Amino acid sequence: MNLDIDKINKELSTKTPQQIVEWAISVAKSPVVTTNFRPYEAAILKLISSVKSDIKVIWCDTGYNTPNTYKHAEDVIEKLNLNIKLYVPKQTSAHRDIVLGIPNIDDPKHKIFTEQVKLEPFKRAMNEHKPDVWFTNLRKGQTAFRDSINIVSQDKNGVVKISPFYNWTDKDLDGYLEENNLPNEFKYFDPTKQLENRECGLHA
Repeated sequence: MNLDIDKINKELSTKTPQQIVEWAISVAKSPVVTTNFRPYEAAILKLISSVKSDIKVIWCDTGYNTPNTYKHAEDVIEKLNLNIKLYVPKQTSAHRDIVLGIPNIDDPKHKIFTEQVKLEPFKRAMNEHKPDVWFTNLRKGQTAFRDSINIVSQDKNGVVKISPFYNWTDKDLDGYLEENNLPNEFKYFDPTKQLENRECGLHA
């Protein structure tokens, strides 16, 4: 998709998240939204599905989510009637725990672990669905990399990434969730990041 990203970001800078999504859906041929049901994911899922109810929701489940996250996911999926496309690693977490475990981020094996539980399922999902527009809940202030992008960016494969809540704070999203009677999830664990300010490789 050939777009003037700088020009579009300037035009969208004064728009609401709803207006940003409506614009993106209008130019997309095969949009998807990805989720891992971490904190504030219910907000992006509510926003996107309210504009396009049948949008493909790609969930790459590492197999290491907390019981609370799985319960939260089921609640949100049912509440919003999401069109979930589930992707899981090719090896079970029980098997991996024996041969690899969850390596520390300084361990060379951590790269292999991340590839197995997150990157490979994600690549498989993107190859199967071939989106031209990818909705994410990236926000300014989360990591150095995310500070360097904007509402609209483009990945190395040419997929246009839309982050409708890019300029919103946690407080803003708290209000959105309360207004829409949606739950939040704070007992989330990402074994590929371990540290909140690390990128796992999907975006950077």
